Amino acid sequence: MSTPESRDTIRSIDQQILELLQRRCLAMKADDNAKDDERHDSVSWAETLGIIDQLVSDQANSSIGKDDQRDLLRHIASTCWRASHPGAYAFLGPMDSYSHLAAIAYFGEGANLLPVSSIGTVFETVGRGDCAGGIVPIENSTDGRIVDTFGRLSQGEASIVGEVQLAIHHQLLAMCDRESITEVHSKPQAISQCRLWLNTHLPKAKLIECSSTAAAAKLAASQPGIAAIASEAAGRRQGLRVVGANIEDNRNNVTRFAVLGHEQPTPSGNDKTTLLFQVAHQPGALADVMGIFKQHDLNLTWIESFPQPGTHNEYFFVVEFPGHQQDTKVANAIEALQSATHHTHVLGSYAKGARAEG
Repeated sequence: MSTPESRDTIRSIDQQILELLQRRCLAMKADDNAKDDERHDSVSWAETLGIIDQLVSDQANSSIGKDDQRDLLRHIASTCWRASHPGAYAFLGPMDSYSHLAAIAYFGEGANLLPVSSIGTVFETVGRGDCAGGIVPIENSTDGRIVDTFGRLSQGEASIVGEVQLAIHHQLLAMCDRESITEVHSKPQAISQCRLWLNTHLPKAKLIECSSTAAAAKLAASQPGIAAIASEAAGRRQGLRVVGANIEDNRNNVTRFAVLGHEQPTPSGNDKTTLLFQVAHQPGALADVMGIFKQHDLNLTWIESFPQPGTHNEYFFVVEFPGHQQDTKVANAIEALQSATHHTHVLGSYAKGARAEG
């Protein structure tokens, strides 16, 4: 049972927290105002996240878990950031989509998040300056690369300034019991990632593709017998019950999201670089380029090829490797690539993203 003394203590602490939040917002504004001085660079959002992660990592034992500490500090930081940076951050909507969850994981719940209708629209709003940044899916561990994202990255509208690796947990959501389900709705990728579970537990249910997991959840809330594959957050918003939890076939199902922006982050000490290049359509051209990465001791962690629009049998390649473009060996490798390729473009150097739960 609480006492008047304990309630007064809590009230006093809450008052101090509010005062500290105000001081934090004022300090952030002062830092932004000082960026006009050519000797001063204001702290970017990516650097803010790095500072928070390091602070939590160095924190001694606490009654609050490290994940909760990180979430709390990110929420505080994003709320203060919004006070001095009024711009919005675009994501592939609607609300409660996995892109929305990834945006929250990176920008924080205090950020001004703007749902848009397509991956292309995310690029367009960031490229025009309508939004301060955005987030798009880039790769799924089950379904592979997201072609629409790479098609837009090749156009140079925005750079990659960060990443989120979101663990995707699909929930079967409905207003009815599982035995009464006749149709299961979701976007094609979600259905694909749960096909074995669906064949085993709902072999007679009709599988129907729709535009998004969140749209499927909204439909399931309005019609008996219809279930949705969607996030737990979508289920809460629509008042649905979880009738099948974590039904994804791959328990390590992760979607990687690229954070888009224009201001390149400074090295964090744990970075990766993503770049695109085009080579001559002739024997040995690609092998020669691959040799440059070996010569500069760069270990490729990802490589993809994509057809070049308007050409016949010609491709551009996207690769990733550890390191920042400001690192000496990375800078030297990029210089060599520019001489050996038709075109080389750094899509971004940024801190490696930690895994977040969807």
